[in-house]
Amino acid sequence: MKLKLFAATIVSTCFGIGYFPVAPGTVTSALAVMCYAFVPAMHNASVLISLVLICIPAGIWAGTIMERQHGSDPSIVTIDELAGQWLALVALPEGLLPVVLSFVFFRFFDIAKPGPVDAVQRFPGGWGIMSDDVLAGLFTNLSVRGVLALLTVFHVHSSL
Repeated sequence: MKLKLFAATIVSTCFGIGYFPVAPGTVTSALAVMCYAFVPAMHNASVLISLVLICIPAGIWAGTIMERQHGSDPSIVTIDELAGQWLALVALPEGLLPVVLSFVFFRFFDIAKPGPVDAVQRFPGGWGIMSDDVLAGLFTNLSVRGVLALLTVFHVHSSL
């Protein structure tokens, strides 16, 4: 049992990042963005989706164990932010603006939890821990695409 809790702690806290004393979710999101920025292989959508698909079941398993140990949705569990932020970055255009928008929108959706993001967080155990951030990541990805499309339209029209 102790080994299982130890493994769940390592996985769920992203090797201890979840113990950061201030805003561990934001710190984990920032580190996810930095990994994306400095590891070129992560710009490949298949690689990023594969990482997200590894994080989701690992987070559900580890998050469920951590909730039993620490109560509902403990703040030290940050694998959900890792998966959500990486999903937010999948297949976005290259450049600083999409990455910055992705971080800002993801933190907004994760903290504000509008509508369905709040609803899915009520799923039991690790399902709730992971679901809200995965949905926030999806909403972020779509929002960034929308903003970039609007900027493109306005730029084209302003240059006419």
